[in-house]
Amino acid sequence: MNRAIHLRAFAKINLGLKILFKRPDGYHEIRTIFQTISLHDRLRLTLSPDSHISIECTDPSLPTDQRNLVYRACAMWKEERGWKGGARAKLEKTIPTGSGLGGGSSDAAVTLLGLERLTGDRLDFSARFKLASALGSDVPAFLFGGRVLGCGRGEEVYPLVDIPRKHCLVVHPPFPISTAEAYQEASRKLTSADSGFKLNAFGVWSQYPFNHRGPAENDFEEVVFAKWPELGEMKDQFIRAGAETASLTGSGSAIYAIFDSARQSTQARKSVPPEWSVFGAQTLSRRQYQRLIFDL
Repeated sequence: MNRAIHLRAFAKINLGLKILFKRPDGYHEIRTIFQTISLHDRLRLTLSPDSHISIECTDPSLPTDQRNLVYRACAMWKEERGWKGGARAKLEKTIPTGSGLGGGSSDAAVTLLGLERLTGDRLDFSARFKLASALGSDVPAFLFGGRVLGCGRGEEVYPLVDIPRKHCLVVHPPFPISTAEAYQEASRKLTSADSGFKLNAFGVWSQYPFNHRGPAENDFEEVVFAKWPELGEMKDQFIRAGAETASLTGSGSAIYAIFDSARQSTQARKSVPPEWSVFGAQTLSRRQYQRLIFDL
């Protein structure tokens, strides 16, 4: 049995996101396409003989107790498997928090995968998926990677055919956006009782989100751009700079743009305000994603 393992936890972007209606359980029914990209956190997991879980994180704004998704993933895995030992995790954050890039969800998913590999105790698919779903709506998508259709509250996922490798520019303004508040505002303005049309429209749109040049469809943009118009302006700049598509990812606050070439991406970076964080990345196929999680 190995005692330590190093992992990459990759970010995602949303290639469109439709909010259909608010469900009886309080969650929103959505349709989205997740796409993993090469931007990533790094996670070091170590098994310990005692029963304690401890988390270190390079981002001082993140909690390191039961509120941390890596901590929760360790605790839930221990309970599920009856593991008497403990785990220590060191998390090097690169993916911004409150950005819509899924950093916390990705960290949690690879924690489950890392514990399986460390202990040699492999969960079957249904047990792994159940744990991932309990950790958060986006977590199951990171068990697959590549391009994934997300339904339900996002936790119902279906792997899709991968797109060709693309250059991706991700920018993050100096402020986060609360997902809960974004959903509350979007629910007030965007949902309707007649969800069938939206569902059918998404079915056509989702066949291949790069079959036209222009913005992807994200229902959060109406409410988010109204409050932070600089995000909408940045998206428009990327489209004018030749982006194949550009969009808010998740509920924000990050904006991404897909370009045909690295040269276009490099040129577009020049329009980003200096106080914003800028990340160059590439889309990852499912095969690349699953290999690179462990290939350090």
